[in-house]
This record gives sequence, C-alpha cells and structure tokens, in this order.
Amino acid sequence: MVLRIGYVREHFASPLLQFAEKDDGQTFILIEHPGGTGSLISALEKNEVDVAIALTDPLIAGISRGSEAYKLVGSYVTTPLNWAVITGINSKYRSIADLRGSTIGISRPGSGSQTMAAVMALQHGWFSDDATDIAGKLEFRVNHDIHGLIGSVNAGSTSAFMWEWFTTKPWIDRGEARFIGSVPTPWPSWLIAAHPSPTRAPPDALCDFLTTLSNCVREFDSEEKRVFANIEFIRDKFMYPEDDIKAWLETVGYPSDCATISTKVITDTLNMLEKAGVVNRPASGFDINTFVNVDIARLVD
Repeated sequence: MVLRIGYVREHFASPLLQFAEKDDGQTFILIEHPGGTGSLISALEKNEVDVAIALTDPLIAGISRGSEAYKLVGSYVTTPLNWAVITGINSKYRSIADLRGSTIGISRPGSGSQTMAAVMALQHGWFSDDATDIAGKLEFRVNHDIHGLIGSVNAGSTSAFMWEWFTTKPWIDRGEARFIGSVPTPWPSWLIAAHPSPTRAPPDALCDFLTTLSNCVREFDSEEKRVFANIEFIRDKFMYPEDDIKAWLETVGYPSDCATISTKVITDTLNMLEKAGVVNRPASGFDINTFVNVDIARLVD
C-alpha cells in the first residue's frame, strides 16, 4: 500500500523531500498542505491523507479535544519553532505589546498560529495570572494561508499574525511585511501523526516509513551534510539566501529515531496549552495512551 503523507512544504521538510526523491512513489506520496497543521488535521479527518507531519501543539490539542482521526506515531524535529510576529508594512504596530486588544490573523481554528497567539498573550502578561481560557479572550480572523495572512495585515483587517520566522522572511526581505517580534515554542516543534485504522495506515508500512525516514533524518542532521549538501539542497528547493539557511541550520535538530516520542514533551505541552486556555484538563487527568499509538511509537522519558 502507498501511504499518503501530508506535509507543509517548508525547509523543515528537507529530509522528507530527500526521502521522497529516493522512494519515487513506491511506498508513499507527498500531499502538500500550505494551510499548515490545521489543514493537515482536517485532511486526516476527511480521509485525504493517512499520515501527517505537523506541529506539536495543534496535534496534541486536537487529541485532547477528542479527535479520533489520528494518534501520534513519531517525532520529526526536536528543537523549538521560532514563530515570528508579523504586521503590515505601513501598520501602526511596532511591538508585541501594541497588539493587545487587537484582531490577530490565523490560518484556521485549532492551528499553530492560533495556539501560539494564546501562548504569546500568556507570556507577555496580557491577562492576570489566574485568568483562564486565554485563547477565548483573544479576537481572531481566519485568513487560511500565508498569502491571506500577509494580505490581511496590509489591508488592516488584522493587526498581525504568527508564522515560522524563515518561511516568512522572503516577504520581509521584499518589503511586503514587517517583523515586530518572535515567540519560540516551549516544546519541540514537529511530531508525526497517523490515522489509527490499519486499512488507512497499515502498521508494517508505517513502521517501514518511520525507519527509513529516521535514516534520512540522521543523514541530513550529520555534521558532514550540514557543511555543504544541506545548504545546496535548501537553496535549490526553497531559494533561500545562504546566510538564512546557515542561520536556520544552527538552530534545528532532528531525532535519531523518528519512531520515539517523549512522554515529557506531551505532558509539558498539555500543561502549557492548559494555561493558555487552548485545552481543558478532564477531571481524571490526561491519559498519555490516548495520544500515542504505542503499537507504532516507543514512549521515552
């Protein structure tokens, strides 16, 4: 069976793209989702993809809210994601503090752009320490993708939005938007999720995919490849300036085994999301086994 792998075509996906070139459609195909993790979760629900490589926080939040469209099966990036805070080129906003009480653009409800807006508000003290449901107290406008988000901040219908720093930088370099801050995630940035049905994501096929992906990730993450080959690959695929590629490579790390998931990552992320008002803890607490397909992934401390 050929797996349908949903992903976001960003520089983080480089090891996956290298794997796809070698596989040439024999065991999986890539399905691009420029709308981000919210779009990927929707695709899992609609039987449009079988596996998604997506952001940690929306994946965990979705399961905590009762989604049965996927479970976590692996890890993809072990370092935080640096979310840029972006506003319009001629807007009045000059800092994160200026955004308080304004309407913030997001790609869709439940997306990383919405989750991180709540984390930003929490970290910058927009509400009292005992405030709850911070996400519910913010004003959002859905703009679907990076193009809609850029258009909205320049039209003035939103004050700002949040997106990965280097992905957004080309718009900044062209003078189409401005950075006014950044908020790194308090958790490793990317996980792997799959539909729990063995007909959608057969365990043997999924384990083979994760094993070979781990090999590709280890190769990409090696010191040897970081010096030249990775820079060339990212420059060819994404047309980023070499200085930006080098700066990003200094910040990113990948797991040695993509089929492992840290229990602490799940619990720490849930704790932060609860404080931000993104998830609600059930009376009995969270059961880690509801988040992870333990037949595929190995939980580690």
